[in-house]
Amino acid sequence: MKWPCLWLVGLTSYLLGGLNATTGSDAPRVTVRPPDTGEALVNPGMGWTLHYYSNLIENYGSKLEASDTLDDWPGISVVYLRVPWSFLEPKEGEFNWSLFDTPAQRWIAKGKQIAIRVSCCESWLRDATPKWVQDAGAKGIEFDEGKGPIPGGSLWEPDYQDPVFLKKLENFLAALARRYDGNPNVAFVDVGSFGMWGEAHTVFSSKLTEAKTLKIVKQHIDLHTKHFKRTLLAISDDAAGATKPGFHLPATDYALSKGVTIRDDSILVSKKVPWYHADLAQAFWPKLPVILEHEHFGGITHNKRWNGDTLWASVHAYRASYISIHGWPRDVLAEWREPINRINQCLGYRIRLQEITWPPEVRLGEPFTIETKWANGGVAPLYAGGFWSLTLRDQNGGLASAHVDENFDFRALRPANTNQVFTHKLESNFTVALQFPGQKGVHAPPTKPGIYDVFVSVGTRDGTPKIALPLSGHDGQRRYKVGQIKLTERK
Repeated sequence: MKWPCLWLVGLTSYLLGGLNATTGSDAPRVTVRPPDTGEALVNPGMGWTLHYYSNLIENYGSKLEASDTLDDWPGISVVYLRVPWSFLEPKEGEFNWSLFDTPAQRWIAKGKQIAIRVSCCESWLRDATPKWVQDAGAKGIEFDEGKGPIPGGSLWEPDYQDPVFLKKLENFLAALARRYDGNPNVAFVDVGSFGMWGEAHTVFSSKLTEAKTLKIVKQHIDLHTKHFKRTLLAISDDAAGATKPGFHLPATDYALSKGVTIRDDSILVSKKVPWYHADLAQAFWPKLPVILEHEHFGGITHNKRWNGDTLWASVHAYRASYISIHGWPRDVLAEWREPINRINQCLGYRIRLQEITWPPEVRLGEPFTIETKWANGGVAPLYAGGFWSLTLRDQNGGLASAHVDENFDFRALRPANTNQVFTHKLESNFTVALQFPGQKGVHAPPTKPGIYDVFVSVGTRDGTPKIALPLSGHDGQRRYKVGQIKLTERK
């Protein structure tokens, strides 16, 4: 069943209520019920992630021209760069950061972010871990994919607890963290140093026991959290067992205890069920953004196992904030445009102004009340939090007055269910142009009587807008015009 897009609820409200004057207990007030525009929003901490490098360098950014930043893809916010360690540190202490910087700078210039995974074992490359690490004495096994350890096998996997390997790996992670920990251009970094493709499993290689896997997972989580103290870390759900059921499993419980979020790397991979770990995600999403990676798009279409509707359902099942573009991007967009548009109505958070009411006229220096109704139309919280701000602009567009209601953090807005949003009502008290004691007639800041445009925004405590809202009439700085107000001289 396809549920109706949540923005239609806002549109109906607008058509029924619209812009009108209502009579309160004291004086008429202006009430606006702006409709949700239905547009895809690019916001911090959520969005579509393009697999620019998906282990293989040619997947999936190689067809894009240097000037092509996929501006036609609605809601893309992150470029995901996943490569073997040997590609970044071909010689000890010598780093090929340009591999990341080149595509990164294209999207950073457009206000987007990057995400990173660095793997130590691959199914297509013998030396995912640099050869110089092996030459330094790091132990490991030779294997063929799916067959397990075989002397003379075509692939090599490190012993993930070997002291030489761990020392060299930590040196690399320290260098990686110097560049990217706390970097505002980085959305998240995967704990990708263990398992095939960095997915924290060895089912296709050394076939480690569950007990040993858990020890290694904890060790590699600790190694990453030691160096990445400010940037979000994520680990594959396969660390807990690719198909193992449960709401709580030891590996993912440990990750959560360390502030490391979960990413499900196997959405739409299985022929039996579309996913296995939506239950695990329930412990994560109230605190941390959940990341989804679907099967390579070519595999989905070739095997005709699943479809865009199933992908949409996964966002709700996991209450996901990020979801992958795991294929040639325009092929995916052409085939799945309709479900992509629906996903953009619910992915992550979607802060909606349902109604705002204010007095049409106020005196300078006198307090007044604005009533608002807000909702989160997305499936996940606004993890970074935010506060709503009232901004008044004069008839020349100048910012004449700015006010923030710090009494409610939008982190607390309840996310929507599949077909239901939850309204939160606020009463905010503001005063335009306070007067300093002993400064009769001097307003602070200087504000003249007149007609002003009323803007709303959501952002930081100081009134800086950070969150795109599904409203029309923005000023280019994520402030949105909802009407006008008249300021008159104080008595």
